[in-house]
Amino acid sequence: MDYITSKDQLRAAFDDVHDVAVRKELRLIDEHARRFIARSPFVFVGSQDGKGAADVSPKGDMPGFVKVLDDTTLALPDRPGNNRLDTWENIIENPAVGMIFVIPGMNETLRINGEARLTLDPELCAKLHVNNRPALAVMVVKVRQVYMHCAKAFIRSRLWAPDSWPARSDMPTLGEILKDHAELSATAEEFDTVLDAAYKKSLW
Repeated sequence: MDYITSKDQLRAAFDDVHDVAVRKELRLIDEHARRFIARSPFVFVGSQDGKGAADVSPKGDMPGFVKVLDDTTLALPDRPGNNRLDTWENIIENPAVGMIFVIPGMNETLRINGEARLTLDPELCAKLHVNNRPALAVMVVKVRQVYMHCAKAFIRSRLWAPDSWPARSDMPTLGEILKDHAELSATAEEFDTVLDAAYKKSLW
């Protein structure tokens, strides 16, 4: 199999980029982007460590959980998780991040790229509280690129069409998967029970 190894070779295989696709890119968070972020309960965060190893992490909370601090700055609160800290360790080594904001039922997405830092600032963590529980930490992003992404991927995938969704029973439970992946001594049912309890007690 031959692989593409240069930008010239890549460009030769595709049509020219549409003028609008270039011109739509902004350097700040305008009113449209603010409205999108305020209504988004879910964002993917892409990062890389100092050696270029990539990671993408889902972040979700109530709509608008990511806050716009000013026209070029975002704040994303950290909530209780698995404590792997993949994204946070990455941005200490490499501040570049890419974010894709999603609104349920909407096929278009908002993409933001920038440079991130992590803070434990008590005032900011308290400001981004849920049920009076402050954020564990906050990722502060200095925005470099802001642009809307068209709907083609979501239309092709029929992501929001319930009639296209597979039955949940077609896939094993997380407990069943982790029993195999992590070689757990507990049964899958026991671990699923632990997970259900954690979901109810430690989302925030």
